[in-house]
Amino acid sequence: MIKVYKKLFSYVPEYKYLAYLAILLAAISSVFTIGAFYDMYLFLDHLIVQNNATNIAHYARTVVGFMMTGIGIYLFAGILTHLVAFRLETNLRKKGIDALSQSNFAYFDTHTSGNIRKTIDDNAAETHTIIAHLIPDNTTSVMTLLLLVLATFAVNLYLGIAFVILAIIALMQIKYMMGNADFMKAYMASLEKMNSETVEYVRGMQVIKIFKTSVQSFKALYMAIKSYSDYALNYSFSCRTAFVMFQVLFVAYATLVVPILLNLVPQAQHLAMLPKFIFFYFAVGLLYVTFMKIMYVFMYQYKGSASTEKIETLFDEMTSRKVANGTEEVFKNGDIVFDKVSFGYEEQKIIDNLSFKLAENKVYAFVGSSGSGKSTIAKLIAGHYPVDSGNITIGGKAITTYSQKALMRQIAFVFQQSKLFKMSIFDNVKIGNPEASYDQVMQALSLASCDEILDKFPEREQTMVGSKGVHLSGGEKQRIAIARAILKNAKIVILDEASASTDVNNEYQIQKAFANLIANKTVIIIAHRLSSIKGVDEILVIDKGQIVERGNHADLMAKGGKYKAFNDLYAAANEWRVS
Repeated sequence: MIKVYKKLFSYVPEYKYLAYLAILLAAISSVFTIGAFYDMYLFLDHLIVQNNATNIAHYARTVVGFMMTGIGIYLFAGILTHLVAFRLETNLRKKGIDALSQSNFAYFDTHTSGNIRKTIDDNAAETHTIIAHLIPDNTTSVMTLLLLVLATFAVNLYLGIAFVILAIIALMQIKYMMGNADFMKAYMASLEKMNSETVEYVRGMQVIKIFKTSVQSFKALYMAIKSYSDYALNYSFSCRTAFVMFQVLFVAYATLVVPILLNLVPQAQHLAMLPKFIFFYFAVGLLYVTFMKIMYVFMYQYKGSASTEKIETLFDEMTSRKVANGTEEVFKNGDIVFDKVSFGYEEQKIIDNLSFKLAENKVYAFVGSSGSGKSTIAKLIAGHYPVDSGNITIGGKAITTYSQKALMRQIAFVFQQSKLFKMSIFDNVKIGNPEASYDQVMQALSLASCDEILDKFPEREQTMVGSKGVHLSGGEKQRIAIARAILKNAKIVILDEASASTDVNNEYQIQKAFANLIANKTVIIIAHRLSSIKGVDEILVIDKGQIVERGNHADLMAKGGKYKAFNDLYAAANEWRVS
């Protein structure tokens, strides 16, 4: 437990003192609470045994005062731990944002943004209980147990011994009610699996409704629910015997101890024992409540530790495998050279000992089947991944000598599904060059054929993307993304299936925008639409991570190799008709 708290407090060093203060206050609140119970015993002893009502009002006020003071101090301790818990959650999310800003691009190829957000948010929230509730609860539980033992011995030696025996037996029962770490790990994994599959099921709700299928058709979700239910049921059964015995123990013990002790004392002292027995019953009830709190400590301790470990693992994975960056800020030219480059994802080798050169200010097209390595090569050029071996140079210098800002500034990427942010069209474009003037942004919009888009809206370039009533088609979003790339004015432009999903109405405007974007640039086009790349300077046919053919359209068609085969298939596919 101490190890878990030490790890969690490392994220809130400036608030750690509040946690320690809360521990002190929670301990003090236990003193007042047990003091109230002990004063209740004195109140009953004066009233029943001594038949003395002189100080009754004093004891009554003391009991109420102690109880209210204990509750007030405990609540204040809880406020302090909640402040620490909320700050901890905030800091974990901030660390997540920092990790995102420093993360390697490769991580996002295998992890969706939604999954990353869910991992950070859910696990940050899981740390709340162990700080906000368990710190005061654990403190009061330990203090209450110790003070109850002392108070019970102060009331009566035999009752104190009986109370200690009960506490020891109960602690042994709690051990069997907590479960074990391996089971808890499997249980939490099954819960996460069910949550993620439920999200996928909800996303596919339209398909479910259209085809009138049921949850059984989503086998992964069905199995996840069944797995979780089995774990939950097995956990309940594993704790059932111990939990029932725990409850029976307290009921039977409190019932049997009184008659036994009554037989150990003379009958004349039975009346004198009545306040002691009443206090004992109070103590047993308070002990039961205390142990019920302790019973959940292991679960929340495991969840807090596991959640922190998941977040830290996520951060490590996000920031690992980054391309080493240098201090160079300017590309001398747009030449790109691969020298015996090898790269793979974990065990899967994508390219092996690949060498080629792309001269600046020319337009190249990468052609190949899915999984051939086209996009991987482009991402290596952009510095998304570190190579396993070999060297990549841009402008005559190794890519590792350039700063990350230089790579981002000098290399423009336009994807098939371009993303726009919830801000104005103007601000979305200005992201390409935050220092650009108003006129430069407007010129970029014009060069990207966005004038007709702006004319659709009364507020033109100040129209908020994503606001109510604003709808942009995929092609229109693509043209705004191209305007952003034009404003960036990078030496190298990579178009990754950038026009694959555009409609016919936008195709012509996007091609005009491309013409303005790629002028006097080193351009790499990754395309399956072969009709759009016939006029490029050079086509590189890629297969299994290797360049198997290279040349212009006419030369490759005349060669009759793989490129011609692709073209023949493409032409045949265009002739398909639905009769």
